[in-house]
Amino acid sequence: MFFLPVILLFLVFYFFLLGGLFFFLKVGLISLAFQRLGLPPDLVFILLLLSLLGSGLNIPVKRLRSERLLTEQVVEFFGWKFRIPSAAASDITVLAVNVGGAVIPGILSLYLIWRWASLGLLFIMATLVVTVMVNRVARPVRGLGIATPALFPPLVAALTALLFSAFSPAGLQVAPVIAYVSGTLGTLIGADLLNLNKIADLGAPVASIGGAGTFDGVFLTGIIAVVLTSI
Repeated sequence: MFFLPVILLFLVFYFFLLGGLFFFLKVGLISLAFQRLGLPPDLVFILLLLSLLGSGLNIPVKRLRSERLLTEQVVEFFGWKFRIPSAAASDITVLAVNVGGAVIPGILSLYLIWRWASLGLLFIMATLVVTVMVNRVARPVRGLGIATPALFPPLVAALTALLFSAFSPAGLQVAPVIAYVSGTLGTLIGADLLNLNKIADLGAPVASIGGAGTFDGVFLTGIIAVVLTSI
């Protein structure tokens, strides 16, 4: 299944954001920043790019009985506009997993947890904090699914990472890793997984884990994790 989780204007904005990161990477200003994530700089950039490109790909996993589907094409939440796919009149909601907003970030998070196994307890604590905070602000949106303010998850993840990194011998050097893992997993768990029981009542043609409503938070978490390492 292919549909974009955000309107084209925001997608263009994210491409410009990645373009800025690519420029600073090539002039050497944030090469060290990427390396602190434990990955080659070019690989991190490619993964972020794949997340953006993969935002339009959704893997169907289940069909749910739903209320009558809405026909609106654009839904607004906290000033951010999300596009919902059109569908024929039906009482079925397709539950899917977004490639760019869940699969790729999830795999990268699991790799970072394995790579930084010594931070296991900090990962758990930080992810728990982000999960609770995101879950408190996540809201069911008719015709869309579960949505969160785009900047809330990455900012909470950043502040949480800065706080918990003080308990690591490496100090602030591990803040970006904690920010990425807790921001990604905390958003997916707090916004999507803990609200799965509400999906069928929203009248959405497609409800995508890591897709419309939460993709912005997950994607921006990766950007902010990189920025953190540059401070």
